[in-house]
Amino acid sequence: MPPQPPNEPSTYFRKGFGLKAEVQDELAAAYDGRMVDLLRSQEFSLTVEDVTIRLAREFGFCYGVERAVEYAYQTRRKFPDRRIHLVGQIIHNPLVNARLVEMGIEILMRPEPTGAFDFGRIGVEDVVILPAFGVTIDDFAALRDIGCILVDTTCGSVLNVWKRVETYARDGFTALIHGKYYHEETRATASQVRKYPDGHYLIVRNMDEARIVCEYIEGRRTAGEILARFARAVSPGFDPERHLRRVGVANQTTMLARESLAIAEEVGAAIARARGSDARGSSFRSFDTICSATQERQDAVRELLDEGVDVMVVIGGFNSSNTISLAALCTERVPTYHIETSSAIDPEDGTIHYRPARIEHSEADASGWLPAGEVRVGVTAGASTPNNKIGDVVARILATRGLRAEV
Repeated sequence: MPPQPPNEPSTYFRKGFGLKAEVQDELAAAYDGRMVDLLRSQEFSLTVEDVTIRLAREFGFCYGVERAVEYAYQTRRKFPDRRIHLVGQIIHNPLVNARLVEMGIEILMRPEPTGAFDFGRIGVEDVVILPAFGVTIDDFAALRDIGCILVDTTCGSVLNVWKRVETYARDGFTALIHGKYYHEETRATASQVRKYPDGHYLIVRNMDEARIVCEYIEGRRTAGEILARFARAVSPGFDPERHLRRVGVANQTTMLARESLAIAEEVGAAIARARGSDARGSSFRSFDTICSATQERQDAVRELLDEGVDVMVVIGGFNSSNTISLAALCTERVPTYHIETSSAIDPEDGTIHYRPARIEHSEADASGWLPAGEVRVGVTAGASTPNNKIGDVVARILATRGLRAEV
C-alpha cells in the first residue's frame, strides 16, 4: 500500500467522487463497441463469406483499467477549472491516453525509463492522478509534500503485490520480482521494500535471468557477475552474499503466468539443492500474484487456440506487458500479429504493421498476412484496449477481403 496519507479527505481520493452516473454516457460513447456486442451475441464468432472471426471470451478492459479511466473522467468533471496532471500514462493504450490529453489532462513523463519525474510545475491548487500501475513511495511522498489533490487509481491487484513484497522486507526476505525493471508497476512494487531499513529487491525479466540467479545461489556464479548483470535491477546497496540467502518471489501482475510460477519453482529448487530442503522451507517464499484478469485473458486465448484458428491478431499498446504476454502465447501456435490500432491494417494493399512477439522494441510490416481462401482469424486484446477499438480491427480484417458485417 502507499504510505497512509494524513486524514485529509479533501486532498486524497481513492474511491472517486460519486460521479459515476454523470460520466457513464461519455465513457460509453468513447469506448463501447457495437461490433464486439455483435460477436458476444453470436458466441464470440462472426462469419462473413469465407472469413470467420473468433474473439477470445475474455479480452480488453479489465476492472482495474475501467476503474482508472472512469476516475480520470470523474476527476475532470469534479475539477473543471483546475490544472490536472497524470503521473505517466494511466494505462498502456495510446488512444486512451490521447483522449485524456484532449480533455486537458497533462501527462507527466520521465526523461528516460528509469529517470525521475519532475514535479516542479505542480502547485498546491493542482490535481494529480496516480495511474493504475501506482507510483513509487518516493513519488508519492513528494506529491504529498506539495499538498496537491491526489486521485489514486492504483489497481487493487497491484496493491496486493505491494503488500506481499512489503511483508517479505519486514521478515528479512529479499523480493525477487519477475518483471521489467523499467516498467512503472515494477518500479512502484520494488520501492515498497524500502519501507524497511534492510529491505532489498532483485528484478528478473525471464527464466533465463532467473537461472543466472539460481546459479549464484548454487555457487556457480560470483557476486560480481550478479551485480554486473543486474546493475539496473537491484536495490541500492544490494549484496548478493547477504541478500540472496532468504528470497521471496513476486511478480509484475501482467507477466506470463506460467513463467512466473516456473521461476518460483526454479528458485526454490536451487535453494534446496544448495542448502537442503529445510533451507527451502525456512528461506524461500512464493505466492502467485498474477492478477485474475491477466490469468483469465491468458486462459481464454489458450482455449481459442485449442479450438483452432489460422492466424491471431492481438490488440494493445506495444508497451503493454499483458498484451505482449498474450502475443507470446499465441505465437507459439500460429502466426501472430500484435498491433496497436486498426490503422495498422491496410485493407487496400493487404499489409499489417505489427510488433513481432518476443522481440522487444521492434516493429515490422507484413504483406499477405491474411491467408487466402477460407480462414479463421482469432482476435484478442490486452486489458487496456477498449471495445470500440477491437471492433475497428475486426472491420479492417474483413475489409482486407472486401467484406463488411452489418452491425
